[in-house]
Amino acid sequence: MIPQVALIMGSYSDYPKLEPALAIFREFGVDVEVRVLSAHRTPDATAEFAKTAEARGLKVIIAAAGGAAHLPGVIAAQTVLPVIGVPLVLPALNGLDSLLSMTQMPAGIPVAVMSAGGGGPENAALLAIAILSLGDSGLSGKLKTYRGQLTAKIMERDSSLQWKMHANG
Repeated sequence: MIPQVALIMGSYSDYPKLEPALAIFREFGVDVEVRVLSAHRTPDATAEFAKTAEARGLKVIIAAAGGAAHLPGVIAAQTVLPVIGVPLVLPALNGLDSLLSMTQMPAGIPVAVMSAGGGGPENAALLAIAILSLGDSGLSGKLKTYRGQLTAKIMERDSSLQWKMHANG
């Protein structure tokens, strides 16, 4: 099957931070093209990837980067596909540099930006799935089921907490 989503990281060392996104895609049965491309160290390969993404069948691109975090913007400048940026946390500024870099795109070249650290990779995967589900009723159904399971889990935890509060109160 041809992947509809690409997950691009600026460095191979970013892979462990992005594994939660890959787990989401596996859970939903969505094939993903995973690449290491750098806006600064492989600019020609990055541009070629972005320019040919749509013709290769991709529908959404997730680009994760830390520090200067130019990767999502560089990719977005070369394609009209939706680009989702995942700012990665680096020790120096705790991800703030990455987050601000991604959110400062000029008008006309949008990049959707997730949270730095925490749920950023998972939410990027879920947003990509939501975009794909606009044209795929089966995927839409899976997403609705997933959301229902989240709701049930929270309600179960609330019920447990209420029981503890009343038992100890």
